[in-house]
Amino acid sequence: MYALAPYVVIAVVVVAILMTMLRIMREYERAVMFTLGRFSGVKGPGLIILIPFVQQMVRVDLRTIVLDVPSQDVISRDNVSVKVNAVIYFRVVDADKSVIQVENFMAATSQLAQTTLRSVLGKHELDEMLSERDKLNSDIQSILDVQTDAWGIKVANVEIKHVDIDESMIRAIARQAEAERNRRARVIDAEGEQQAAAKLVEAAVMLARVPEAMQLRYLSTLQNIAGEKNSTIVFPLPIDLLRGFTAPRQA
Repeated sequence: MYALAPYVVIAVVVVAILMTMLRIMREYERAVMFTLGRFSGVKGPGLIILIPFVQQMVRVDLRTIVLDVPSQDVISRDNVSVKVNAVIYFRVVDADKSVIQVENFMAATSQLAQTTLRSVLGKHELDEMLSERDKLNSDIQSILDVQTDAWGIKVANVEIKHVDIDESMIRAIARQAEAERNRRARVIDAEGEQQAAAKLVEAAVMLARVPEAMQLRYLSTLQNIAGEKNSTIVFPLPIDLLRGFTAPRQA
């Protein structure tokens, strides 16, 4: 019994060493290898064998990561204070850079996204933040993608989720929108009156050129009056018919 004890200990040690030597990488994982502290390559997916006490590895996930950017206080170009939060979709494309070039790529990307969000939105007015989100998303995504390229990060998409405005500013915007609607309505009414006046002048010129057209207009008006249910109808008498009576007679 005591003779088997050393063999049991050796077997346990061998199993422990084998367990520390073997690693299994999933399809979406990569192992960044270091041999005596120096970068020696990227391995995976599948089975990986490590040399104990000589090699170390860092496991990196290559799936798309969803990062929620905390709400940021932003002052727009027209001096309006708003709170803006966003979400970023990115993934690791170079596993070795994400480990060697930056200490913690998640924290670094989050901090960079916050500063970029404040910087980009601070260059735009409030109306642009509310109406041109697609353009702002594209601008922020382009800036982040360029700056995180050195870390082996690919920023796929940026979406601004909420733009929170102070209650007093909401009321001011509502009053401004109402004033703008009233202004547009008055402009439309003025343009309609202008067009109607122009058409009336054009019609008057045409009637003045052809006297018979005035008679046709007169008959058309009489027809419209006759079609209505009126108790009394006053027929206007053309002055031309009275000229024969009012003209002085020759002696």
